[in-house]
Amino acid sequence: MSNSVKKFNGFDSGIFKFFSELEKNNNLQWFSKNRERYQEVVVKPAREYVEAIGEFFNHLNPAIRTEPKFNKTLMRINKDMRFTKGDPYKDYFLIHFGRFKMDSEFFIYFDKYGMQYGLFLNNSDGDDLYFNQNLSRFSKDIIAAFNKYELNNKFELCTFGKDIDLVKRRVNLNKHFNVLAELEYILLQKSYDKKQKKITSANFLNESIKTFSKLYPTYCFAISPNPLKLIQDFEERMGVAH
Repeated sequence: MSNSVKKFNGFDSGIFKFFSELEKNNNLQWFSKNRERYQEVVVKPAREYVEAIGEFFNHLNPAIRTEPKFNKTLMRINKDMRFTKGDPYKDYFLIHFGRFKMDSEFFIYFDKYGMQYGLFLNNSDGDDLYFNQNLSRFSKDIIAAFNKYELNNKFELCTFGKDIDLVKRRVNLNKHFNVLAELEYILLQKSYDKKQKKITSANFLNESIKTFSKLYPTYCFAISPNPLKLIQDFEERMGVAH
């Protein structure tokens, strides 16, 4: 991973000002004038991050998409105006690592206030979506994974519809496991205010790799009917990155 670390120097602090101004000037004319700025402070660092962490995800699970492209790991901020009304652009940005659209996935989210990153779990029914059924089948194992990988009291538990809503400030599955079944879309995330220097540091790459590797066993319960086999393979091949 050492060669990858050198490629990523941190996210650009200008991303927060960009989205703050976009929220106030959400129109085609303003964006056209600021397109190069968008590429420089949002897209370029995001692509560098995806390229840098791609090797890690390829080793973790080759089914996870790692192409530094829009509609793969990068979210387009322009809306399809054929199917929506109002402002033409989203005033936030998402980097995500999953197998397909609306799959459970690892994510980094930016808006004008700061950054959140962690794991999204799709708890709805669907093809190749397993978290809903595995919650009851492997309840003790999910709680055990949270304890083993020291996840309790380290993440916010959130859900979302039109907005992201905080459910628990510090989730502890020894106490809050039953809450998961009540949520269709689950976010386990860490939040950073825009002023925190960690966001713009190259060290964030190493921190996110360690965090994602700790969350991976939980992710296994979302992507397979045999999650324990995936976890065993992970522990034998890699384990938590340091």
